[in-house]
Amino acid sequence: MEVEIRRRVRIPGAMKLARCRKCPELGPRLLFFSGGTALRPLSRRLIDYTHNSIHLITPFDSGGSSAALREAFRMPAIGDVRNRLMALADQSLHGNPAVFALFSHRLPKRAARTALEEELDRLTRGRHPLVARIPDPLRKIIRNHLQRFREAMPAQFDLRGASIGNLILAAGYLENRRHLDPVIYIFSRLVQVRGIVRPVTNRHLHLVAELANGRLLRGQHRFAGEGRQRLPARIRRILLTERLYDPRPMRPTIRQKIEARIASADLICYPMGSFFSSVIANLLPRGVGRAIAANPVPKIFVPNLGRDPELTGLSVADQVEVLLDTLRADDPRRLRDEQLLQFLLLDPRSGRYRRGIDTARIEKRGVRILRLPLVTPHSDPLIDESLLLPILISLA
Repeated sequence: MEVEIRRRVRIPGAMKLARCRKCPELGPRLLFFSGGTALRPLSRRLIDYTHNSIHLITPFDSGGSSAALREAFRMPAIGDVRNRLMALADQSLHGNPAVFALFSHRLPKRAARTALEEELDRLTRGRHPLVARIPDPLRKIIRNHLQRFREAMPAQFDLRGASIGNLILAAGYLENRRHLDPVIYIFSRLVQVRGIVRPVTNRHLHLVAELANGRLLRGQHRFAGEGRQRLPARIRRILLTERLYDPRPMRPTIRQKIEARIASADLICYPMGSFFSSVIANLLPRGVGRAIAANPVPKIFVPNLGRDPELTGLSVADQVEVLLDTLRADDPRRLRDEQLLQFLLLDPRSGRYRRGIDTARIEKRGVRILRLPLVTPHSDPLIDESLLLPILISLA
């Protein structure tokens, strides 16, 4: 298939893919607005083609291990950041598989507090096998961070199900005067993360979903999650608040360094994943829409094929409109649809998409539909990253 952007592009572009595979350190800067785990399989394959991808992650999770850390230290959620760092880490590097195993380890969900504290103590002292097999100096750095966490941990902190990777990053956050960027940078260098991972904002904020029936769901955990049941009504909008009990909306402004990352991208992708809590949430801070519009590179939306409870009552055309309207809200009088999104990537079998495809409505917003195979028997009913990745690389 050939696509006209600023030039004619063949998809998949065999020669471009071969060049990227040969020299991934010179690969394109693909930028993803995402969060959660939906992009993890693609990220692991991505490092074979480029070491320059950019991942702007939502730091608004309010459930599980992240919730306990946020309540204890009033900090952004770091679980999704940790997930992406590990997905992009060079697994061939000596010691990295051991780091991956440690960062992925969780304390038991059902255990006495004394047993949880004893396991954390073994980890901190290096007596736990997960820490013992990590080579120095990384082992010492990790142990120092675990010790820093233990010193800062409130007396009643709930360790059940705690992610060790989250505890380590939280300690780094506290050690670096409540800044996430330095600890992300340090661990990115130590485990050779092949890309750039940053939270879209460093602010301690929460998500609130307003449903079409007027009900407010306060906290991401109330409306997001793979196992969540269908919502009682469609989500009308989501907003950011400083406190869960006070749903007054607020819009933080993105930092100049985030604006610069968006400006540097060769392609901007709104990928599959939880539509509101992973994709739209990233677009809420002030300045995101303007920064995207200012970069003339291709912008592409890849909607979900799997079940997403956040999409209750929403068709693909509805999703396109929510995406564009959210971005245009940054500067309604100046921003135009075509500056923000050019392509919608769909599998040719449109029956896979709930509520069908309203082609006329989508194209009315200036969005071109690309129909390319995205599903294999192995991945069905989800998108296969081995099919999606060549498309994105070719368009960049």
